[in-house]
Amino acid sequence: MNDIKKHNFAEYFNNYINLVEDADFISALKNSYKTTKEIISTISEEQANTAYAEGKWTIKELLVHIMDTERIFCERALRFARNDKQDLPGFDHDDFVLGSEANDRTLKSIMKEYKTIRKSTIALFKNFSPAMLEKSGTANKNKLTVLSIGFIITGHETHHRNVLQEKYLGI
Repeated sequence: MNDIKKHNFAEYFNNYINLVEDADFISALKNSYKTTKEIISTISEEQANTAYAEGKWTIKELLVHIMDTERIFCERALRFARNDKQDLPGFDHDDFVLGSEANDRTLKSIMKEYKTIRKSTIALFKNFSPAMLEKSGTANKNKLTVLSIGFIITGHETHHRNVLQEKYLGI
């Protein structure tokens, strides 16, 4: 797999990319999902509807945020890999969470969708050629390569899983 360190991307994304320990982001995507799934399996439906503080997301909202972000970054990766030169817009994650109605869903339905999204992400990235992984584009005024997006998706999940463990579960 390509070396992520040689890829140009906005400094902001280093926070996520540095959380990825696997050099192979496909393995990282698989391992990260597995770890998240194991943690979520210990959480009750009641717990999933709680936030760690006033004005913070519930666990369900946190999970749906991770899923929404993964979908958006996959679209970006696909568009860059297919030579789309348009500057892609950003998105307001708080508006997305508000519009998600995540708390009206069961934790089981959220995790079923999460599994489907992750399988789709892995299939998408597995089928990018080495040349496609090197392609880049601009999203939310930030330059990204297709490969860096794979690492960002994994690091973003890891970041929020760490928040889940520390602030929600006290682990």
